[in-house]
Amino acid sequence: MAAYDTGTADRDTTGDRPDGGTGAGIDRGPDKDTEEAADGAARRHDAVRAAVEQGLVGPDTPLVGLLDIAGIRASAAALRAAFDAVTAPGTPVLHAFAVKATPLVPVLRLLHQEDIGMEVASPGELALARAAGVPPARTVLDSPAKTPAELREALGLGIAVNADNPQELARLDGLVRSATPLSPLGLRVNPQVGGGSIGALSTATATSKFGVALRDEGAREWVVRAYLDRPWLTRLHTHSGSQGMPLELMARGVAEAYGLAEEVNERAGRRQIDTLDIGGGLPVNFGSDAHTPAYGEYARLLAATVPGLFDGRYGLVTEFGRSLLAKHGIVLARVEYAKSAGGRAIAVTHAGVQVAARTVYAPRSWPLRVAAYDAEGRPKAGPDVVQDVAGPACFAGDLLAEGRSMPPLDQGDYAAALDTGAYYFAHHYGYNSLARPAVHGFGPDGAGGVHFAVVRTAQTLDEIVAESGGAHAESLTGAF
Repeated sequence: MAAYDTGTADRDTTGDRPDGGTGAGIDRGPDKDTEEAADGAARRHDAVRAAVEQGLVGPDTPLVGLLDIAGIRASAAALRAAFDAVTAPGTPVLHAFAVKATPLVPVLRLLHQEDIGMEVASPGELALARAAGVPPARTVLDSPAKTPAELREALGLGIAVNADNPQELARLDGLVRSATPLSPLGLRVNPQVGGGSIGALSTATATSKFGVALRDEGAREWVVRAYLDRPWLTRLHTHSGSQGMPLELMARGVAEAYGLAEEVNERAGRRQIDTLDIGGGLPVNFGSDAHTPAYGEYARLLAATVPGLFDGRYGLVTEFGRSLLAKHGIVLARVEYAKSAGGRAIAVTHAGVQVAARTVYAPRSWPLRVAAYDAEGRPKAGPDVVQDVAGPACFAGDLLAEGRSMPPLDQGDYAAALDTGAYYFAHHYGYNSLARPAVHGFGPDGAGGVHFAVVRTAQTLDEIVAESGGAHAESLTGAF
């Protein structure tokens, strides 16, 4: 971003670089982690067994995704309750789900039913939110690369927009002109407080591509002036990171944005900024069934760090994604072959890089728990064996787990990749033209069993051919 010519910010430009974590040392207070984890595991065991019994997965359908509907509803309720507990009565609060985490229309519809709005970052995500019936007033558009057409569409619908940079704000100037916009409009700022343990997901570093970098020379004064010159600019947005980000550092980023909003309003002589969008980014525990850190923990930390955030003077928007869905997804894969190499047992399954690209390419940052089930879908017991759980792709590194100690997986058994409800159904990777698996939601059938509902059908071979240019097979040979 170019330097700003409106003065020099009086901010420290160094920042901290903590190594990540999930807020250790914070008083979590009473929680129901053990009960919640046990209930989730029991529902998972029932669903895996029922998926095998009902033929959702088997020799002819060796890969399927499963979503725990009760778990999703419980997470949505926990989010609402956590912020209700610290927010002044009557405060406008919109919890907007980050659609990129699980871009599946039935999931978005379910969350809408649970009073969760949508945060979208592309025309495709906006189309999904609209298909799910989410109204514009409960939709927020964020993206660092919005086109003029995207901005016009959002303004025409009345969707909230957070501009990312001065050039985008200039585009909004041209679109808004003298008319009062229907859309709530804001500006994203980067508080530059530092990064977490996963650099690619740390959005508040000194050189992050997102937002206006507040500690850059002249940037803070430019932001204040941008608001004073635009009475229609009424929101302020920040988002400090995601997985691997310590809660304390996330709270510091919010505190920086709050302080900026207070400064703008003081200099404007009125409450121009009326809503703070604090983003999402709550990390997820991928090491056990426990739902930690909890929304209540984060909300209490925010209330202690930035008490004015919740006193009713500001509306509030959040943009959580992974923390709402991750713990409620299962990628269930049949073991096609069990073999060994160099004394290491290897279970060759149908779940690999096509559904878990982050885990395969960056296993230290994105390790997954893998649970072993027998051919009838029942949990397998020990003794544990050190083994690899491999995927079907044609390269040696296609491993869901390497050197993992767990009950032995035999041919016809099932490997369940846990905590995969967020991003693992979004980031399909077309390596080897492997098909996207079907996804089913599950819940009680009312008679002591498990009912499944189709969320997404499996991709067909004809669809693979079609998206690979099948309709244009002669275009290169017949035109030249």
